[in-house]
Amino acid sequence: MIATASTLKVTFCPKKLIAQMRASILTLTLASLIALPAQTAQAQSSSCMPQKGLFGNYQSDRNKKTPTDIPFLQASGEETTLADYAGKGLIVNFWATWCAPCVREMPQLNRLSAFVRNNNIEVLTISEDLKGLTSAPKFYKTHNLNDLPVLVDKKGKLMRAFAAPGLPLTVLINQHGQEVGRVVGLAEWDSVEIVDFVRNCLSKKDS
Repeated sequence: MIATASTLKVTFCPKKLIAQMRASILTLTLASLIALPAQTAQAQSSSCMPQKGLFGNYQSDRNKKTPTDIPFLQASGEETTLADYAGKGLIVNFWATWCAPCVREMPQLNRLSAFVRNNNIEVLTISEDLKGLTSAPKFYKTHNLNDLPVLVDKKGKLMRAFAAPGLPLTVLINQHGQEVGRVVGLAEWDSVEIVDFVRNCLSKKDS
């Protein structure tokens, strides 16, 4: 008798069942669409988590928004902002000529820039020297840093916006303008392992 009752319901209420099926499919579709951004973020978060020991002091910042509207200077003295690099992965390095660890990193960052430029990644080395528009170009020329742009944070506003504990500080920013991690202190930026990490973390994968 129970089986017969179930059969009768299926026979005489097809519209109701079809409506229920459509509602279920719609719910599943919406759930899948909502899950996609989370899956993308999770995948990128995973690719931006380095192996233990790769960096001396790496901090993951889980897609934190960055100060994209604070101006800093190009070699010409014209202002630019991080927003001008929208759509690219960025390695933003804060340095100064009086900072010995910074000076040690610069040739490595120069080589990193050449390695990753074709991956839609820019290396931005931003000087914190008080007279950076004069001292930075001289430093670049002396050390043959031909693959790095001369950029100057004249009053330190951008560095303070990133809450830099000191120099050098290198911030990794994805193509959406989100900070995904930072390195406080030295790193071997031109090593095979770190170049691969930078490519995997910041190359555009979800366009």
